[in-house]
Amino acid sequence: MRIRVARPDDAPAVVALRATVYPYLVRGVESTAKMIAQPPPEEDWTAFVAEVDERVVGWVSAERIGTTSAADVGGINLLHVHPEHRRHGIGTALLTAATDFLRPLGIRRVRAMAQPDALPYARRHGYEPSREVRYSALDLNPAPALPDPPPGVRLLPIADLDPHLLYMADVASAADEPGDVPVDAKSYESWQYDVWDNLGLDKAASIAAEVGGEVVAFSLVKRDGDRMWSDYTGSIPAYRGRGLARLAKAAALHRAAATGVRVAYTSNDEANAPMLAINARLGYRPVASQWSCLAELT
Repeated sequence: MRIRVARPDDAPAVVALRATVYPYLVRGVESTAKMIAQPPPEEDWTAFVAEVDERVVGWVSAERIGTTSAADVGGINLLHVHPEHRRHGIGTALLTAATDFLRPLGIRRVRAMAQPDALPYARRHGYEPSREVRYSALDLNPAPALPDPPPGVRLLPIADLDPHLLYMADVASAADEPGDVPVDAKSYESWQYDVWDNLGLDKAASIAAEVGGEVVAFSLVKRDGDRMWSDYTGSIPAYRGRGLARLAKAAALHRAAATGVRVAYTSNDEANAPMLAINARLGYRPVASQWSCLAELT
């Protein structure tokens, strides 16, 4: 076994491994390679892979979470090992590498995700479950029915937008999103990297609802072949309760289906009742869950 820093040319093996362990996640080879080669700004991000006989069998990334006002918070993300190579200490070696990277940065609180059957492992390493995140899938054959927009509301692809308008709507809608770490300090540069310049973002299928030149709701589509991820759907507080987030998401699903997407995936915090209700009305079915877990570094 060998633990080393990830390289861009690891991307095909990393994506294949992720598809084995997390078939409901969507991120393509090109966007994965870019993330490794050009890490997110403001986050002190890195990733490690585990090799056995020169084959990538494990992955983890670690970062300072730069989108929150909370101090000294880090993330250990997507720690996973191929099923054929578990119980040989690979996961622990990857966790140690990620923790050793975060500690000199002054990180004192760490958030990680764990599948339900991995919660005993998480607890043994000092992580306590905090919140459940639910994953859902939707077959887009056929796509959900698309209602007509109400008077004064215009639906348009985000390709036709000034990205700053979408950024402002994203910030406003995410400020009260349920979670262990508030998303209340996202810079435009960080948002541009994660959203607008993401190689998987389908700007023709991603839809915004506009009222008087203001983006009031939107649904973002990140795509890999015939699979898509509803990266974020939201509406600004002043326009909630009008069905605009569901309208934008239904329109985005229609656009994606029309260009060959066959299945859509998404995730929601257990406390995000409005979005869970929207997804249920659109026909999403539960496929998995994970737990957000928290630990204090000493």
